[in-house]
Amino acid sequence: MAWRLKLVPEKTNWDFFQWQTLTFGISVFAVVASIVITLVMGLNFGIDFKGGTTIRTESGQPIDLGAYRTALEGLKMGDVSITEVFDPSFGPDKHVAMVRIQEQAGQQALAPEDVQRVQTALQTVAPDVKFAAVETVGPKVSGELIRSAVLSVLAATVAICIYVWLRFEWQFSIGAVASLVHDVVVTIGIFALFQIKFDLTTIAALLTILGYSINDTVVVFDRLRENLMKYKTMPLRDVMNLSVNETLSRTLMTSLSTLIALGSLLIFGGDVIRSFVFAIFIGILLGTYSSIYVAKNVVLYLGVKRDWSKPGADKGGPKGTRFATGP
Repeated sequence: MAWRLKLVPEKTNWDFFQWQTLTFGISVFAVVASIVITLVMGLNFGIDFKGGTTIRTESGQPIDLGAYRTALEGLKMGDVSITEVFDPSFGPDKHVAMVRIQEQAGQQALAPEDVQRVQTALQTVAPDVKFAAVETVGPKVSGELIRSAVLSVLAATVAICIYVWLRFEWQFSIGAVASLVHDVVVTIGIFALFQIKFDLTTIAALLTILGYSINDTVVVFDRLRENLMKYKTMPLRDVMNLSVNETLSRTLMTSLSTLIALGSLLIFGGDVIRSFVFAIFIGILLGTYSSIYVAKNVVLYLGVKRDWSKPGADKGGPKGTRFATGP
């Protein structure tokens, strides 16, 4: 028989809801604390939201993004983003990069002397570098990006709420949305607490978290719905415990394999994607927790309609089911 990795036994009977009031209270506290921290400390917005200056550079030498970034770090100009531009029309001796620098001391445009400092620093890496264009991204564009980012997250949340409502019951929908709000708000609170750069890639990460979290929640909801129809007189709390235990191996394997990949990117991926990967890493940890201790707790508090119409179903549930003290 082939050897298989097992993180948990095939059959478990842990009582996940033994401390349901405590776990739900911790979740509520985390959400409230995250909101307060974000309002008090604010987010460390990147260039996408603050505005700044974009410089298009051209050089005959291949672009070394790491060397460019190292050369500009000594200027202490705050958030600096460097990307290489690829175009089929470029000749073999034309190499283009876009350098974005955040606003300096409240000045919308980068001062001429600062532009010269940037060029001098880059010339230590590529002596023939030239600035083909210098453009300013003002606060108006940044404000539009903030509104678009907020609307995109809200729209995704509403769409998920409608989907879960149509597929299950309204109690499931409220539980799923509560779980998603918990994941997103706490992730933003962590970014505010540690002043990690918050830019458009972080918004993309938040949307990814929404998708991952709802997927994990729906898997358990599906099993819960099946068990509610199968074990019609079993208490709701016991049916939930049974459903979570039956899907526990899948949940842990999926989360762990994803976290291993993200951990590698977090360590070796570099500064460009670090905030993006960190947001998803935290979001998956929170999503795995909230799919049980937020979404299911909400459904447990609200109650759910039991399906009495299915003929021949077991009325009492598995004989001798006992749930041990669990996580």
